[in-house]
Amino acid sequence: MLNAKHIKTIFFPTGLKWVVVDLPAKKELETLGKEFHFAEQDLTDCLPPCQRPKLTDRGSYLFMILQFPIYNRATGCVDPSEVNFFIGHDYVVTVFNENLVPLAELAAKYQKNSKLTKIYQEKNPAVLMYEILNTLLHYCFPMLTHLSQDIDAVEKNIFNFNHNRIDIIKEIMRIKRNIVAFRKIMQAHKSVIQKLIDRSQKLFAAHRLQSYYQNLVNHTKDIWDFLSNYKDTIDALYETHESLVSHRLNQIIKTLTIFSVIVFPLTLFATIFSMNTTNAMPFLNHPYNFWVIIGIMLVAMLCMVFYFKKKRWL
Repeated sequence: MLNAKHIKTIFFPTGLKWVVVDLPAKKELETLGKEFHFAEQDLTDCLPPCQRPKLTDRGSYLFMILQFPIYNRATGCVDPSEVNFFIGHDYVVTVFNENLVPLAELAAKYQKNSKLTKIYQEKNPAVLMYEILNTLLHYCFPMLTHLSQDIDAVEKNIFNFNHNRIDIIKEIMRIKRNIVAFRKIMQAHKSVIQKLIDRSQKLFAAHRLQSYYQNLVNHTKDIWDFLSNYKDTIDALYETHESLVSHRLNQIIKTLTIFSVIVFPLTLFATIFSMNTTNAMPFLNHPYNFWVIIGIMLVAMLCMVFYFKKKRWL
């Protein structure tokens, strides 16, 4: 009988059992290995860091690794959480980190009452696996909704030039990072679940639940389609933002350039008439020499403004 701090065993009326290991440590994994004769390599894969998704047939059991997204409220980022499955003919063992809330809640629900559903009237681990995977995949959809809301918020702010441009680009980068992380997590789900269906026939009757497992595959397709759409949208918004910023920057540079060119005649005349040449300088002895020079400067400036207007640069 398993007896460890982070190991819970849920017994169903048919004899099927679900062993739940949260926050796994080496001690708990050694206990599992002795009880079920799991391969040491599989137990090692249950420890950090995260391993790539895969399914391995060990003869007497199947070992499967999947990753699922969790939303870190402190950082606003999507992070991966690994779930390890050991599937035998009359048991399912799940090893995961306690921060994966839906799996912990499902285990707590069945630990309180293992007769909650009629589907456990037969001794078939495929049924329990369907429940677990279905719960974890449905947990992804609220995060997809949150991503969609984040994209909508960025789209509204992108044309508001009173909004801080730095904040907008940071938000776009955060969303892009979350979409990439989400896609990386979900990328192998379809193939791994399909392998589970194909290789589980000798251990349990998964083919009887073909339609149920096909729903799981469809869920992974739906999630991937959502993520692909979000990726295209946020990439388009990023390009739009870059174009708007570039256009605004060009307008500013254009304004400053025109201003510099208009002011140039004033600077030129001021420099010329400031030269220390007493004999050759015109208007030097004129009683209204200051106003004459100012008038020349204004005429030159007005000519420049008229020229720019004619060229439609202003």
